[in-house]
Amino acid sequence: MIHFGVASYDPPPMKLPHNLDATKWQALAPLYQALTDREVSSGADLEALILDRSALDAIAEEAQANLYISMTCHTDDEARRDAYLAFVQHVEPQLRTVGAALDRQIVESPWVSHLDSTRYETYLRALRQEAKLFRQENVPLQTEATTCDQEYSRLCGAMSVSFEGREQTMPQMARYLEVPDRAVREQSWKAVAARRLRDRDSIDGIFDTLIGIRHRMALNAGFANFRDFQHERMLRFDYKPTDCQKFHAAVEATCVPLMGELHRQRASALGVPSVKPWDTKVDLRGRDALRPFADTTELVERTSRAFHRLDRELGSMFDSMRGGSCLDLETRKGKAPGGYQYQRQHSRTPFIFMNAAGLQRDLVTMVHEAGHAFHSILSKHDPLLAYRGSPTEFAEVASMSMELLTFPQLDEFYSAENGARARRDLLENLATLLPWVATIDAFQHWVYTNPGHTRAERTDCWLDLNRRFGGAIDWSGHEDVLASLWHRQLHLFGSPFYYIEYGIAQLGALQMWRQSRRDPKAAVANYKRALALGGSRPLPELFSAAGLHFDFGPETVSGLMDEVQAELATIPA
Repeated sequence: MIHFGVASYDPPPMKLPHNLDATKWQALAPLYQALTDREVSSGADLEALILDRSALDAIAEEAQANLYISMTCHTDDEARRDAYLAFVQHVEPQLRTVGAALDRQIVESPWVSHLDSTRYETYLRALRQEAKLFRQENVPLQTEATTCDQEYSRLCGAMSVSFEGREQTMPQMARYLEVPDRAVREQSWKAVAARRLRDRDSIDGIFDTLIGIRHRMALNAGFANFRDFQHERMLRFDYKPTDCQKFHAAVEATCVPLMGELHRQRASALGVPSVKPWDTKVDLRGRDALRPFADTTELVERTSRAFHRLDRELGSMFDSMRGGSCLDLETRKGKAPGGYQYQRQHSRTPFIFMNAAGLQRDLVTMVHEAGHAFHSILSKHDPLLAYRGSPTEFAEVASMSMELLTFPQLDEFYSAENGARARRDLLENLATLLPWVATIDAFQHWVYTNPGHTRAERTDCWLDLNRRFGGAIDWSGHEDVLASLWHRQLHLFGSPFYYIEYGIAQLGALQMWRQSRRDPKAAVANYKRALALGGSRPLPELFSAAGLHFDFGPETVSGLMDEVQAELATIPA
């Protein structure tokens, strides 16, 4: 009998050449050919094929991961960029083609019914979907899209401004939005906005190209639009676009009024007629901005202590990343924007990338990405590569929960007063995050169901969504910046429709926080148990394993936001 996360067949590892260079297709091709040529005459043979394929895929995935990591850490290094693009252009298309052939070989095998139905349920469901949607003519289009996204990352990584007598990156400039002097905040915000607007036409051009590419992919696969194609391609078996639209409505009804009220309270506290874009991060009492660490060495040390206090096992997992090239945390010119965790699947070691500049949001990013790393570590034991990850809707529960579960450990970074400020900051941001998720998701629904739109029509759509979800921020005099605000959301370029997951996961994380307030040890135990399942069970079962309900309708949104508001009422502004 197969239990979740354990295979019934444990074959000897696939024999691989010594020093295999998995960045070159000529090295991988004979190995994949041997898999496609393999004779399968029993259920055990088929399971061996699946696991051997998994091992080889992990090697190829890690080769790509290392190239991507290297490129994003130094987008201004042409050699690194060229190496990554060479893989994208010459290896990845071949992997997609042979992967589709192996998908069909497995799901169409007469021995597939001999596999354990519980163990392979989610794996085979995904493979059948992949086989159904694969089109050879889409392979070069996917390569084009990846190349476009790399150019977007290069443009963003090159952005910097001269301010206060020195050149500074965009993450470094974010610090000025927290200083009490309103004139400094305004000047810094305008400097960043002007720099971003310099690349407005180029970024719009990249997005225009991506829309065209993606629409052709959808048509090739027999879909009327990319939205419907991508929802199926992302294996969203448990919800549909109409469910996303219900989430939008729930956020509009529940979160937007709260966000608007918080903006009005902010304006009153600051003594200004309305909140401008440079007023959203400053402390309402004029206190110095929260600075949880002086440098990344201190960030890592304090984070380690916090995790050890939360749970000894999680603390040890975090410490395991302090060596072995697992962390690149500080911001610098030429580094790609944002933050991510990337599991290197052959060595089964995580990598955390971020742009730390000493801000409270950097601390949030640190524990968020560590949550992803915990997920990778807890599920790395599974021999099946597909189960060493999970649906993104649950993967983000792993990370977002850490932002909330570490509330009691904020004293590693702050005094009691500043710890309360940090908690309030994060909880208030929830009222902003969920409307922003709804905005980005609704924007993509419109963009891809209206693929022939003009840039002016796209701008009108964006501005309409801001009126619906944007709260009470006053953009007068800066309408051109608002019109292009979506340029900052990197998911739109590299991971289309990967954003609603943050909303779904945030609701799961809030449920986990609610558990922890009642029984901290039980909540962490539920968290680890569910993460250890990886992707071996359907999405609702993963939520259930953590003691959560998979639901993002109006009742769930309303109930959780009520709890957030109740907690905010106990924390001084």
